[in-house]
Amino acid sequence: MAKDCQYCGTSVFIPNQGALVFNSKHSQLGENKFPLPLTHESPDAKVYAYHSKDVLRLALVDWLGDSAPDYWVHILNTENSQSFPISIQHLYERLQHPELAELIHAGLFESHLQPIVDMKNNRVYGYESLLRTKDLSVPPGELFSYASRSGLQSMLDQKARRTAVKAKSEHLNVGEKIFINFLPSTIYVPEFCLKHTFQIVKEFNIDPEDLVFEVVETEKIDDVEHLKSILETYKASGMKVALDDVGSGYSTLEMLSLLQPDYLKIDRSYIQNCHKDVNNQAFLFDVMERAKQLNIHVLAEGIELQEEWDWLQRIGVDFGQGYYIGKPQAVPEKQLILP
Repeated sequence: MAKDCQYCGTSVFIPNQGALVFNSKHSQLGENKFPLPLTHESPDAKVYAYHSKDVLRLALVDWLGDSAPDYWVHILNTENSQSFPISIQHLYERLQHPELAELIHAGLFESHLQPIVDMKNNRVYGYESLLRTKDLSVPPGELFSYASRSGLQSMLDQKARRTAVKAKSEHLNVGEKIFINFLPSTIYVPEFCLKHTFQIVKEFNIDPEDLVFEVVETEKIDDVEHLKSILETYKASGMKVALDDVGSGYSTLEMLSLLQPDYLKIDRSYIQNCHKDVNNQAFLFDVMERAKQLNIHVLAEGIELQEEWDWLQRIGVDFGQGYYIGKPQAVPEKQLILP
């Protein structure tokens, strides 16, 4: 099991009164100057007490300055003697923005669904689920950035998957696909980490074949074998998988043959002005040929102009998505007007 698994799902709540327990091996990093009362010291640990979260927050601000060390401490609840591990950086972020931590923990989200159209018959094929806060007060980019900084990525990813599957059960018909983003970096051991997802699918009685899980930030994946293991775990459960934002690095025949996705979603930078940009056209022709050899469906995202739609349709792209087709909505459009 991966080292980070022991930290997955730890409490988002910081005790009102408690203590930070530092391992003695970190003494050279300066925690002996930590601006809180030292209440215990042994060869193995040093313990610093605080009597309010605001005091702890100010102590961290004073101690950290412009950067935070990347090691973990234990935070102890002195009222019930319970403790859990947390990194200094994660602790700092959760104290600075407790409202965002609570939002993620409570799962106060909804899915906005953007249509995906079969370009051969101009009919809705499915929808991509895009996470939004229920009151729309926090932009998605800000929310995911905070989750990364605060160590809540796994929790946010799980809440987002649940929100998407719930939206599928409420708004889409049997046979209509729903494309759900996920972060491979939040899945350490696929057989274990994805149990939560499979339980949600059963809870909402969704046909696994209607679910397409797409890798976010495909170009940033370093461990290809790990990604392959994740995709195989999804597929073994009857679900489909997609590579999102595919560019030149993941369009090679060797890479596609290794990962065997069901869909390729072409990065919108290659779709923009594809009707007249010869470089984009060359890339798209190459991807189409490679995908055809491996029986992979090609989906063009970010279509905003009729000229782009017309050109992509002529060359035989399977599916299209973008503002030209329809914008994300909490209640999806069922009747789209296309030429």
